[in-house]
Amino acid sequence: MNDARPDSDVVLMARGICKSFPGVKALDDVSLTVRRGRLHALLGENGAGKSTLMNIVAGVFPPDSGEIMLGGEQVAFRNTREASEAGIAMIFQELNLIPHLSVAQNIFLGREPLTRTGLIDDARMIREAAEWLRRLKLDVDPAGPVASLRVGQQQVIEIAKALSMQARVIIMDEPTSAITDQEVKVLHELIHQLKADGVAIIYITHKLDELPLIADEFTVMRDGRYVGSHETKTATHDDIVRMMVGRDLSEMFSRTPTAPDEEVLRVEGLHLAHPERAGDFSVRDVSFHLRRGEVLGIIGLMGAGRTELLEVLFGLHPHRARGTIVVDGEKSWFTTPRAAIDAGVVLAPEDRKREGLVLSLSVAANTSLACLEQTERMGFLDAALEAKLADGYVKRLRTKTPSVHQLARNLSGGNQQKVVLAKWLATRPKVLLLDEPTRGIDINAKKEIYTLMDELVASGLGVVFVSSELPEILAIADRILVMSEGRKTAEFTRAEANEENVMRAALPKN
Repeated sequence: MNDARPDSDVVLMARGICKSFPGVKALDDVSLTVRRGRLHALLGENGAGKSTLMNIVAGVFPPDSGEIMLGGEQVAFRNTREASEAGIAMIFQELNLIPHLSVAQNIFLGREPLTRTGLIDDARMIREAAEWLRRLKLDVDPAGPVASLRVGQQQVIEIAKALSMQARVIIMDEPTSAITDQEVKVLHELIHQLKADGVAIIYITHKLDELPLIADEFTVMRDGRYVGSHETKTATHDDIVRMMVGRDLSEMFSRTPTAPDEEVLRVEGLHLAHPERAGDFSVRDVSFHLRRGEVLGIIGLMGAGRTELLEVLFGLHPHRARGTIVVDGEKSWFTTPRAAIDAGVVLAPEDRKREGLVLSLSVAANTSLACLEQTERMGFLDAALEAKLADGYVKRLRTKTPSVHQLARNLSGGNQQKVVLAKWLATRPKVLLLDEPTRGIDINAKKEIYTLMDELVASGLGVVFVSSELPEILAIADRILVMSEGRKTAEFTRAEANEENVMRAALPKN
C-alpha cells in the first residue's frame, strides 16, 4: 500500500509475527500497521489467522517470534490486563459476559470505581454505565442482569465495556454478527466518532459490504500468512474476494438445474400467536408447498417471521400455532422436534453454536445426537459405530477437522455448520429447513455450503432456505417466498424474481 502519511500516525505495528499450536502453524511472518483515527479491516477466510493475530496483540497469548510496537515502543504483554492498561481493548467474537451480574458490573468488571473508604461505588458505576448505554442508544437498565438481555443487546454491552476503557486501539472481532440492523447503524455512527477522536480501530469482518461505510484500509490474510494491504477506496469487491480466496469466484452461486419431483411438503393456513402481544401473530396465514429436488427460498426483513415459521414446522411452539402440515402425503402436526425428525423434517437453526451444536462434545458425538439408534449395540453407545458414522459425513461434506474426536468448539464457523448438517443428514430426512446457513462464515465456506445444497437437492431432498442476502436467494432458490410482518406477501419463480420486485414485496405496507 502506497502510504505517504508520517510515521507519527502509526499507533500499533506488528512485525514478523509467528505462532504455532500443536500440529498447526497459525501465523507465519505476519505484519500489520494501524494508524490513529482510522479503521483497519482485517479480512480472510475462517482459519486465516485473523483472530490469532488479534489475540496476540490483545495479550491473550504471546507470539513465538516477531514484535509488537505500541506508540513507537516495543511491548510484550503477559495477559489481557497488561494490554488493556496499555490502551488496547478487544471485543471478542464470543460473548464474554457474566450472566448473573448487572450490565454495569459487566462493563466495569475488574475496574470498578471505589468510594473513599475503598468500597465499590455502585451509584457511580451505574451512572457511568448509563452514559455509555446512552451513547450506544441502548435502552436497558444498567442495574439489570445481563442474562435478561437478547444476544444482540449483550453484544452492545461488550462494545460499551471496551469503549469505557478509553483505549487507544480497539479491536472488534465480528462485532455485527449478532446484532440488529439498527444496532449496526448505531455502531457505525459510533465508529465514525471514535475515528474523529483519534482512536485506531482494527475490525475483523466477513461482511464486505461494511467496508465502504467504515473502513479506511484493509489487510487480507490467507492460511496464516499476510497477503496484502490496500486503501479501501482503491479496491473493488472482486479484488478483495480474489485476495481472500486466491482465485476468482465468478461461479460463487452455482446451481445445477433440476426437475422437481412430487410434492414432499405442504403447509396451509399456518398461524403462530405472538408470545407477548395478545391477539397478534408472529406468523399469519402462511401457505406454501415444496417438491423433492427443489430449493424454496424464504426472504424478508428482520421481524418478518421467517425463523418462527421454520420453528413451527420443526415442532416448536405447538401450543401457540395452528394450521395444516402435510409431509409426503401424510397430514401431520408436530408437538415436539422429535416428532418432526421422525417424520423426516429437520432444522439447521440460525444460531448454530447455541442451538445446533453441543460445543463441548466431539464431532462424532454431535453427528450422532439425533440418531443414536444407529450407534447403539445392545442398548449401549458403541464408540466405534459413532466414529464410523461421523467419519462418513466428514468425508462426504469435506469437513476440515483433525479427527472426528475434535471438539466442535474448535472448528471454524463453516465446518461447525457442516457438523450441524451431518447430524441432520444422518437421520435421512425428507425436508431440510435451513435458517441463515451461511451467516458468519467465510466466502470459501459459503461456496462449499452452496455446493453441498446442490448435491442434496440433486439427490431428491426438499430444501427450505431462509436468507437475509438477496443475491444469495436469487441465485440459489428455485422459487422465492417473500414475507413481511408475519405474512406471505409474494411468491416468485426463479425466472420472475429480481431485486426490485422481491424488495418491494418485503417492505411493510404501512
